[in-house]
Amino acid sequence: MYLPRQLISHLYLQLLRSHHPLSPPVLILVALEPDALCACRIFTALLKRDYIPHKIQPVAGYGDLARAGEELVKPMQTKNGGAGGVVVCLGVGGLVDLTEILALSDPEDEVEDLGEVEVWVFDARRPWNLSNVFGGQPVVGQEVDVRARMNTRGVDKGCITPSYASGNGGIVVYDDGDIEEELGKEREAYSALLDMPEVDDDEEGDLGSDSEDNDQPRPGKKRKSWSGREDEDESDEDDGPPRQRRRSNSGSSFLISSPSRPRQRPHDSSNSSRSVTPTSDSPSPAEPKQSSARSLKRRLIRMKRKHESILHTYYSAGTSYSEPISSLVYSLASELGREDNDLLWLAIVGVSSLELSGRTMSGVGISNSSESGGLAGWGGERGEHIRQILRDEVHRLNPPDPYERDRDLRGEINGVIPTTARSPTDKSIRLSPEPRFILVRHWSLYESMLHSPYLSSRLHVWTETGKKRLHKLLAKMGISLSQCHQNYTHMDMELKRVLRQRLLKYAPMYGLDGLVPQEAPGHATSREGWGFVRCWGWKACLSATDVGVIVGAILEVGPEELAAGWDTRRLPRPRKFNDDANVDGSTESDLSSLLPRFWSAYDALSLTSESPTLLLEALPLAQHLHRAILQTGTSLLSKHQIRHLRAFRIAVVKDGPDAKLFTNPGALTKLALWIAEAIRVQERERSDTVKVGKKRAAGTPLVIAGLDEDRDLYVIVGTGGGGGVVDFSAMHKRQEERRKKKEAKDKKQRERSERRAKRATERLERSETGEEDEEESEEESSSESESESEDEQDPRADRHLLRNRFGIAFQEVVQETNARVRIDSFEHCVVEVQKEDLGGFLEALSFRSVVG
Repeated sequence: MYLPRQLISHLYLQLLRSHHPLSPPVLILVALEPDALCACRIFTALLKRDYIPHKIQPVAGYGDLARAGEELVKPMQTKNGGAGGVVVCLGVGGLVDLTEILALSDPEDEVEDLGEVEVWVFDARRPWNLSNVFGGQPVVGQEVDVRARMNTRGVDKGCITPSYASGNGGIVVYDDGDIEEELGKEREAYSALLDMPEVDDDEEGDLGSDSEDNDQPRPGKKRKSWSGREDEDESDEDDGPPRQRRRSNSGSSFLISSPSRPRQRPHDSSNSSRSVTPTSDSPSPAEPKQSSARSLKRRLIRMKRKHESILHTYYSAGTSYSEPISSLVYSLASELGREDNDLLWLAIVGVSSLELSGRTMSGVGISNSSESGGLAGWGGERGEHIRQILRDEVHRLNPPDPYERDRDLRGEINGVIPTTARSPTDKSIRLSPEPRFILVRHWSLYESMLHSPYLSSRLHVWTETGKKRLHKLLAKMGISLSQCHQNYTHMDMELKRVLRQRLLKYAPMYGLDGLVPQEAPGHATSREGWGFVRCWGWKACLSATDVGVIVGAILEVGPEELAAGWDTRRLPRPRKFNDDANVDGSTESDLSSLLPRFWSAYDALSLTSESPTLLLEALPLAQHLHRAILQTGTSLLSKHQIRHLRAFRIAVVKDGPDAKLFTNPGALTKLALWIAEAIRVQERERSDTVKVGKKRAAGTPLVIAGLDEDRDLYVIVGTGGGGGVVDFSAMHKRQEERRKKKEAKDKKQRERSERRAKRATERLERSETGEEDEEESEEESSSESESESEDEQDPRADRHLLRNRFGIAFQEVVQETNARVRIDSFEHCVVEVQKEDLGGFLEALSFRSVVG
């Protein structure tokens, strides 16, 4: 089921009314990422204010999610002796069938009894698993008919209405607006498939010659995931160890095998008789019954294939990201009237963290830079709209002091980056014309510019010529090297006042048009491209991007790297593929080694006064990470260690002082984004003098592998080649092309209708013979199939984004090769490959479509 955006507080208010001292605590499953952490902080703040007990369980991947289902969620069910309750998934499980992975139902049972456990899903990853979105309804009594359940008890085709009452359990997806606006076709297709009677494969093969290959995943076929129970016979025949192969196969069913008909009901002849209505050109009653039944069955198969094709197209489009869940949970707080500066700041940090980790509308990859300055838009017009709403909230919750209003306005107009609070008790949030520098308040200006991915890629700082260009830019701006090597807060005040104006003047000479936001018109409250800054009195002044960088570094580098250090017993234990202690293919040390990182990052986002202290203590982690990214990226580029394969570029990090650092997928992703940005700039510069293909100019996808010697494997990340911002000119051009195609299609349909009428007349004349012209029937079938394929294009195609399809490509390679691969990350573009199998894995991957 899904909860529309306008009813976002509906379930929470029901939880508040039904809560009592004996109620079980709310279980919160949280992904290890800044956006999910911020959403968790907002949600737990709401629960604390309403005195609702809760328990937080971090999950590092699908293996941990399955364990949490067996150990925590399953005992909550009433059929297992529990009292039911609510499970909240933050950044977790949106791409898989949660009834299976959380062990909420037994596949052998005809009736899905979820045991009065209700799962709320907040996830920005796409595509949704449609079994969660349009299925997941609770069972009342012994009701079996899935179709009947979809339209009763306040649920209309999977959509929750105001009359819905919680308490019976179910899967509830919180809609950020995409489901209502974009998944209309998928919703109808999913509902139609549930309403259709079963058609045996043998009958389908006899009636139609264009049946699909049995090896391809059927959207209507039920799948199991992660338990390792499926494909056991096939696994035993492979060369690799059975446990590893079962892990690979189960891990490869997350995305393209997402079920469209997850729960089949028993065949009901009464329903089947009503599910297909003959059209106006159906055979006449005088025709024999055998021919009529055959025609109806053929038409049923065509309808079934059409609906399955819609769902398959949705699943195979690739991964993408929608609205950050921290923004969605803040909307819940706002609907409840609980918003304040603390919760607003957490939402801002969560939104700002998305671009740092390369999460765009086209999946994990580099986003097209906004030439207007400020932060590059991860979500195009929609992303800027969300940021503008946050700016409006900042103005509403942080009104300027009337005595200091003029001074504040002068500072904003001059574009001075705030570095101090207004008073010892100032904890307000302000807008700031943030440049695209890294940790500028906590580093020297030179170091901040040098480590900026936006600036370094355009100046080519990995070469001596690039560094000279940086020195020349500083010289033109009138900033000496002695000044720019000082900590930014200690620089000359006059230089800090004129910094933005000089950047606006001289940066375009070096192709840095979007380095800082453009001039704001007058005193308008809309500061397009401006960032957010918050102060904690005299303790600290941090921007939202600074906090996102620091929290990300805590999760990716780990608090054990701090000077104070952690107990060595909490450090990661070396892991091997042949660890016999874990028969399910997962490693229990995954989560235990990451728990210190999670709780350290969670504490750093605390709403108390200790928060800035913990963030400042972790600053060396962030600086160390970005130094390593610059050094490692420079080494790979300068030594020409990036090879260009058939479909992507490949880089391998296997030696160097920071090689171990890039065994973490998050750190490796940031390195990949840094290199991909540099390559894209090079390709764009080359395209100015040499004509190259559009795909090459948009950016070539990049695969980067980091060697983990302790575990004898490679961690691999695949990033997309570009996208993230809507190309509106191309969109309008394509709309015009679609309009012309639609006109041609209407003309063809009119001609086809005339031919159908003529054939219907001829069939009536031949009806006395009791035979149907098979040739003409097949011609009609092919004509209808052609018409179905010419349906209007999906509105999502208007975005013109090259989506990241590495997750699908990885799964296809796993299914066709004997490579020992572990797919456990919520990011499907991240895999682990045995060291000896890397060559064969990459060779097979090079023949796959990795963006689409």
